[in-house]
Amino acid sequence: MKIIALEEHFQTAAIKEAVEKQYSGQQAKFPLKLADPLSRQLGDIGEERLQNMDKTGIDVQFLSHTTPGPETLPAAEAVPLARDANDQLAAAIKAHPERFAGFATLPTPDPEASAQELERTVRLLGFKGAMINGRTGTRFLDDPAYRQLLETAAKLDVPLYIHPTVPSQAVQDAYYAGFDPVTNFALATGGWGWHMETGIHALRMIVAGVFDRFPGLQIILGHWGEMIPFYLARATMVMETTPAGKSLQRPFADYFTQNFYATPSGLFTVPQFLLTLQIMGADRIMYSVDYPYRSGEQARRFLEEAPISPADKEKIAHLNAEKLLKL
Repeated sequence: MKIIALEEHFQTAAIKEAVEKQYSGQQAKFPLKLADPLSRQLGDIGEERLQNMDKTGIDVQFLSHTTPGPETLPAAEAVPLARDANDQLAAAIKAHPERFAGFATLPTPDPEASAQELERTVRLLGFKGAMINGRTGTRFLDDPAYRQLLETAAKLDVPLYIHPTVPSQAVQDAYYAGFDPVTNFALATGGWGWHMETGIHALRMIVAGVFDRFPGLQIILGHWGEMIPFYLARATMVMETTPAGKSLQRPFADYFTQNFYATPSGLFTVPQFLLTLQIMGADRIMYSVDYPYRSGEQARRFLEEAPISPADKEKIAHLNAEKLLKL
């Protein structure tokens, strides 16, 4: 069974250096330093990565720059760094076109440049979409500043993958503080906070009417849909009574089931998978490992042992990605 993994990360040395400089002295905000093996694996987009893919049963990786990235930097710095990251990724894909594919890194502090870079990477470099590392400052993708970016994605017919980011400092202080710094940060990020943040990001796009303006726009969410499948019925019931909800052209839940895809992002958990399957259907789920933060050793085993039909396994493993991304 062929497996295409869609949330597999890399990091350029230049962006790593810029981000570390940006947050120098702010250990309370980013107290978790990457272990050396992770840092090395993020920096490798060659032989070590390919060997790991062979070992763990991954046929194709869609590479995207890890977070934090250009979204945390001043616009003047973010633009050239994002372009350089995309050029480095394009070179790796050119060297191994059967094994690697790319999601663009965008300089979201500059919305206009982000739209231009998405068009450049898709048209000239053959990328298949972009990875958006959450909000930029206080702005989510429903902000009017990003209309050109969304319009470009819709025009090019490529998806945007929304990846979690760290909640704002005010949110961290209000909801995730009171413990030691490492525990605070873990609760605000992978332990809970960034999944809720990303789910809110997606819901804001629906409420704002993004998909009425761009009905073909497709969004990918990791971690089994970032909490939304569990509460989609509740969100629909409440939001359809609001002025914004009443102004939408389609039933609220339809936007999630028709404009979004979900991946596991390394969460090989059967109950959550089955819930997402019931809500979204097998045509709306694709595979991801979250390399190198999660091991790919479970990739093939999870799919092979999943209590679903062989046809649905093939859809999730590779067919849906091939259709959406025109592989």
